[in-house]
Amino acid sequence: MKRPFVLATSTALFAAFAFGPACAHVTLDKKEVPVGSFYKAVLTVPHGCDGSPTFKIAVQIPEGVISVKPMVKAGWSIEVKRGDYAKPYSYLHGAKMTQGPKEVIWSGGKLPDAYFDEFALQAFIAGELSPGTTLYFPVVQTCEKGEHRWVQIPSADKPGENLGEPAPAIKLIPAANKGH
Repeated sequence: MKRPFVLATSTALFAAFAFGPACAHVTLDKKEVPVGSFYKAVLTVPHGCDGSPTFKIAVQIPEGVISVKPMVKAGWSIEVKRGDYAKPYSYLHGAKMTQGPKEVIWSGGKLPDAYFDEFALQAFIAGELSPGTTLYFPVVQTCEKGEHRWVQIPSADKPGENLGEPAPAIKLIPAANKGH
């Protein structure tokens, strides 16, 4: 009785690994994050561009994601582009933040097409943001030959539409109850 199950499971796993990278996207490891909390955003880059190695990853930081600090990555340089926020956001101990990182760029490394890697940021999700909101982190992946623009965001009238190169996203959930 167990053999058909094992065979079916093995076949499904093989199909997922064999055909998965062809349709893989840059993703975030967590899908939901509480407002008013720290967040470690881990972007997974699953492949290069049609066989070409990746040498640059640029991620746009959504409004309300503040106090962003990229993680150092051996062999890669980091550039942080700063700018003004649309409004002041509350931070720790009553501080108000009015500007900060708007884009983070890792470059100079070399990620072969046959491998995946992760790029991480630490950030704070402002308490002024509303639970139920989806935040998008558009990413441009530049390769030696070509690029992928993981920047597509579903339109409000078609939230479930199938996008070819969707921006990685998180959904905001209510703040965790600190009393328990």
